Amino acid sequence: MAMQECKRAILGKALEDLVARARSGKEPCRIGLMASGGEHSDAEFLAAASAAMSADPALTVVGVGPKPSGILPQGMDWIETDCEGPELASGMENALAQGHIHGAVALHYPFPLGVTTVGRVLTPGTGKPLFMASCTGMSAAHRQEAMLRNAILGVAVAKALGITCPSVGVLNLDAAPQVLRALNRMAEKGYPLNLGQSVRGDGGSLLRGNDLLCGAVDVCVADTLTGNVLMKVFSAFTSGGSYETSGWGYGPSVGEGWD
Repeated sequence: MAMQECKRAILGKALEDLVARARSGKEPCRIGLMASGGEHSDAEFLAAASAAMSADPALTVVGVGPKPSGILPQGMDWIETDCEGPELASGMENALAQGHIHGAVALHYPFPLGVTTVGRVLTPGTGKPLFMASCTGMSAAHRQEAMLRNAILGVAVAKALGITCPSVGVLNLDAAPQVLRALNRMAEKGYPLNLGQSVRGDGGSLLRGNDLLCGAVDVCVADTLTGNVLMKVFSAFTSGGSYETSGWGYGPSVGEGWD
């Protein structure tokens, strides 16, 4: 009996994949959604999952976390875990390792020291995309080293998205002049860096607020706490901070040796 049930499950999954492929014209994709640990309600997660699956018939959203009461959106799957951060992350990582999901959206992921995220916003002055390096996690314990690493990681993310020679500027924070001097030395010694220019009359690669508003460069280098605040202000100021209304979110996690 168990063997028959297993065969039925395999056949049902194969038919489900065929239907999804026929409807969408592409391979089915399962994306995990860490549906706990944030400031949003269960209803918000379920509404987002429903909207995403309606927009892409090949997509199945797989919730990870305590299963909410009520009815899940049609086609949604669930991996039930405890509500604590380590259990949530473990459930998501196991599902990725086993191939049960192809990717995941996480909330408050417990990154190790050395790993940070590079977000992307739309600048309000020109509507130009701007990478914020970085906005969560920590690439290093000390600000100066972290900002230098953030510059390299921000350029890497921009190149991964097809910008062959992204321009870079450093936000005028504590340690910014030292970071900029280090970047200039790297460029002089042959490291391929394209240091952008401020729109202010005195130019230079130290960025001020108006440079961010108009998108003077492709990559803005900041410490992670400042970058996090800027991400929220740029992306969610029209909603009062309750959710991001523009931009691409907090971006991929990157760091030396990080897969």
